[in-house]
Amino acid sequence: MVRLEGQVGGADLLSRPLTTTLAPGTARAMAALGVRTFGDLLRYYPRRYDDKGTVTDLAGLVEGEHVTVIAQVERANLRSTRTGKALLEAVVGDGVHELRITFFAGHPAKLRHHQSALQRGQRAYFTGVVSRYNGQLQLTHPQFAPLEADDDERATWPAPVYGASAAISSWQIEKAVHLVLDPLSADEVQDPLPGEVRAERGYLPLVTALRQIHQPHTSDEWRAAAARLRFEEAFVLQAELARRRARTAAEPAVARPARSGGLLDAFDARLPFELTEGQRAVGDQLAAELARTSPMQRLLQGEVGSGKTVVALRAMLQVVDAGGQAALLAPTEVLATQHLGTLRALLGDLAAGGELGGAEGATRLALLTGSQPMAARRRALADAASGAAGIVVGTHALLSDRVQLADLGLVVVDEQHRFGVDQRNALRDKARAVPHTLVMTATPIPRTVAMTVFGDLETSTLTQVPAGRAEVETHIVPADRPAWMERTWQRVQDAAANGARAFVVAPRIDPDEKEPGDDGVDLLADTGRRPLSSVVEVADQLRARLGPASVAMLHGRMTPEDKERAFADFASGRSPVLVSTTVIEVGVDVPAATVMVVLDADRFGLSQLHQLRGRIGRGDRPGLCLLVSAAPEGSDAAERLAALAATRDGFELARRDLELRREGDVLGAAQSGVASSLRLLRVTRDGAVIERARTAAQGLVAQDPELAGHPALRAAIGSLLTGDREEYLDRA
Repeated sequence: MVRLEGQVGGADLLSRPLTTTLAPGTARAMAALGVRTFGDLLRYYPRRYDDKGTVTDLAGLVEGEHVTVIAQVERANLRSTRTGKALLEAVVGDGVHELRITFFAGHPAKLRHHQSALQRGQRAYFTGVVSRYNGQLQLTHPQFAPLEADDDERATWPAPVYGASAAISSWQIEKAVHLVLDPLSADEVQDPLPGEVRAERGYLPLVTALRQIHQPHTSDEWRAAAARLRFEEAFVLQAELARRRARTAAEPAVARPARSGGLLDAFDARLPFELTEGQRAVGDQLAAELARTSPMQRLLQGEVGSGKTVVALRAMLQVVDAGGQAALLAPTEVLATQHLGTLRALLGDLAAGGELGGAEGATRLALLTGSQPMAARRRALADAASGAAGIVVGTHALLSDRVQLADLGLVVVDEQHRFGVDQRNALRDKARAVPHTLVMTATPIPRTVAMTVFGDLETSTLTQVPAGRAEVETHIVPADRPAWMERTWQRVQDAAANGARAFVVAPRIDPDEKEPGDDGVDLLADTGRRPLSSVVEVADQLRARLGPASVAMLHGRMTPEDKERAFADFASGRSPVLVSTTVIEVGVDVPAATVMVVLDADRFGLSQLHQLRGRIGRGDRPGLCLLVSAAPEGSDAAERLAALAATRDGFELARRDLELRREGDVLGAAQSGVASSLRLLRVTRDGAVIERARTAAQGLVAQDPELAGHPALRAAIGSLLTGDREEYLDRA
């Protein structure tokens, strides 16, 4: 039960532990829900609101779900079981559907009180876990509370329903909230929303919003409260992101203006293709920001094959022309090596500085990885330290203390989410002044997510694909159709025979643990129950079909040397089929690749499948993507695959992906701290709210960069940055 143990009040009210006010058992039950302080309790908002005068529609109850419902007692019967125990069985309903309520006890006397409370026609709250007995849904030993049928005005108010547990019911949580909220005054609660922001947008003061979210008299009241609290969540987050942007903008950076007649002009003059309108527009944007004395902080996102690498290279060449160096940080050795090869192919003799046949004014490229031979590493370190290498490409090895750069002017980070804060800062610390930063991602990000996940970066987007890219067809292959599977492997064999390349992606490296009777299953022809596909088994079976030398294998457990060898064999055509995990998902560019087979495709997300598909059709030959799946028709997985087959528009797929995923999935594991702080705001739904909050926060920070005049907002930001939430925000 809830009980009051002393006077509520004081300046530190919201940080006060609930153990000082609630009974020990109640406080423990609340702590299990993550609610430990007065502030936690006031921010533990209702899940929904019921009408006390209307019973709950029971049609939507799901077995195993913990629910709170309002229902009317239709009948109740107290009897003895065959074992001699007492059983009280009641049936409650909503006028159409019924729900069994059962209580057991050693003696009928122990159930008399329940029996007297569950009279026919009585409406009551019931809370418990839905189970099934003899085909009928039921609640066993639920907590319940009769609703009094009176004419009091409260009987017409919306009834809040909280996320409860077996240890504490929704109405017990409601009583605890009332205990803390009823004596609360405005001066005991600091409002993070400045008065001018509230007034301009018509939002309620915090205390009023808390009262109306927990104790609404009408549905309009709780809706107005929820709107204010949702905006507050967005505003606090955007205020901190705006403050971080302002801090970075205030730091001095070395201007790197474009220079006429330099490497960039020479590169543009020999480009064998026309830049897209989008590439030109983003390039002009980057050029202008690099020429400023405040550091560029920009996210470059683009459709698969949209030409982000060319845009980034042009920015790097501008910095080199201005006397600086650029560093390109990649998450894997395969990708770093791929980037180096792509840059060399694009630059030609412009990357052969000091070498025989090098162009006038050419620079050098250096590669730094953890596995390269010592002699090559020494040369790369020397070129980086002397400045002879205008562009340095590397993995985490680039962050080593031994790596020195002469004049680092631009940091390009590919797939930034794969690097930690300390790693990114280690690269920045190698510069004499704050370097300009360009972050690239190949995953299309809807604007609402970009504003939240990369909110301290300005965003540029490439949506056009350069002319000349081949079409790619996508088909779903039922895993249990032998003829379809045989045709799939034939298409792989045809590609290999015709001088093209084929990727085969599997979700595991090693085979799944075999069940009895599964020994010797042939993944290429199996018509029955299928284990999860593995790289090792599929590679072995394809080698038996195509020949040992025709199939290369690539996965994360291989040594760097073996990875490089396998990829080189594939790219050159010595091994025209590559069986791999998703390590080839990002950045791999093999123009001859025309076939992509994804095994157990239902195990992957939409964005990941889109990235995998983007590895083919990068040359002038048409591509074919085959998604092998055993997902039942109508399932979420089947919907994902159907969406992928229907369009190549990455931004449309990203939108669909948001619709199919939970909020925590959208923000990702690294952002779990912030995901847990978003109680009402939904990145997938509340884009307009985030836009308004971003505008308001930017205006406030422009006037008061460190929020010195807004202590309540600073305190709210401090609360937001507890635990792993600061790791989430510190992304640039």
